[in-house]
Amino acid sequence: MSKTVLVLGGDGFCGWPTSLHLSALGHEVVIVDNFVRRRIAEQLEAPSLTPIASIDERLNTWKDVSGHDIDIVELDIAQDYPELRRLLASVRPDAIVHFAEQRAAPYSMRDAAHKAYTVDNNINGTHNVLAAIAELGLDAHLIHLGTMGVYGYVGDGREIPEGYLDVTVDGPDGARHSRRILYPTKPGSIYHLTKSMDQLMFQFYAGNDRLPITDLHQGIVWGTQTEETRLEPALINRFDYDGDYGTVLNRFLMQAAAGRPLTVHGTGGQTRAFINIQDTVRCIALALDNPPAAGDPVRIINQVAETRRVRDLAELVSELTGAEIEYVDNPRSEAAENDLTVSNATLTGLGLEPILLRDELLTETVDIALRFIDRANLDTIPATALWSGQAEREVPQLQAPRFALR
Repeated sequence: MSKTVLVLGGDGFCGWPTSLHLSALGHEVVIVDNFVRRRIAEQLEAPSLTPIASIDERLNTWKDVSGHDIDIVELDIAQDYPELRRLLASVRPDAIVHFAEQRAAPYSMRDAAHKAYTVDNNINGTHNVLAAIAELGLDAHLIHLGTMGVYGYVGDGREIPEGYLDVTVDGPDGARHSRRILYPTKPGSIYHLTKSMDQLMFQFYAGNDRLPITDLHQGIVWGTQTEETRLEPALINRFDYDGDYGTVLNRFLMQAAAGRPLTVHGTGGQTRAFINIQDTVRCIALALDNPPAAGDPVRIINQVAETRRVRDLAELVSELTGAEIEYVDNPRSEAAENDLTVSNATLTGLGLEPILLRDELLTETVDIALRFIDRANLDTIPATALWSGQAEREVPQLQAPRFALR
């Protein structure tokens, strides 16, 4: 059944292919974005490796190849609550997909200004959406893209469940009481801290205002293209490779394409969860088709295909490209080694057959890195944001984004 869906942050790396995928499935899609990600890329002097068309060219091209319209609204949801409320009151969406958060852990740790920006943007934006839905009494399913990083990487080997932990509490009379609590978080950056705080806001509004909410705890996304973004060059998705926004795989691929060693932080024993971008959009569609009922607890789903150690990922890229591997100091405050076991029973139960890193689609990502290597600013690949408060003063300072629209 066709639904009206707002995609907040629909011009971004996950938001753009999701908008196209939902439109291709027959849903009425409205993108809401303030385009700050484009401005941050300019500020960092690290534009997308792939050439990104203007939003108007993107949407006109999609109309030409698919016959479907996608509307666009330029809006800063974190700073303009009245306009957000007016938009929701006018559109009255069946669902809202929320990607509109500053998504990079290194960027959030650059300095105090970037920490403040990340908290202001992410917390205000999420709360404004929740408050507006509740105030208007909308029957809208909120689907939020969270992160596996809220759990931290403590290395105890325990399987991380999908959001909740069953515990027993001793009462004063000696009785034992069963409780279900949010799985404890251990955020490793300000970005991850904001995602952890999102969980508490979701818990409150699901209980207090009976909002149906799905929180997708996603692993690191790899890959660039989806079925829809491959249709025309103007639809191509972002490829971020810099030390702030580039995922570890993209950084490795760019280093390999440039003939440089793959720089592994620390021992490379950090285990991370991964998922392909094509599976990201499929997971959003599955969540859209399977909403929780009003009054239900927040539905938390681990959006993960597999886990790998960083050094194993480097070895995989080295096998594909012939690049050498170099171990460097780790800028993050984290355990040198950890295990990570994750339950993804919900999505596989709904029929997801995930793409794995050794599948042939990894070759496409390598090809993109090689094809557009001349567009890269290779000086931006190394990570410069340091987790130590003392050290961060030595990091090149950038002005945090202004909140005003362009």
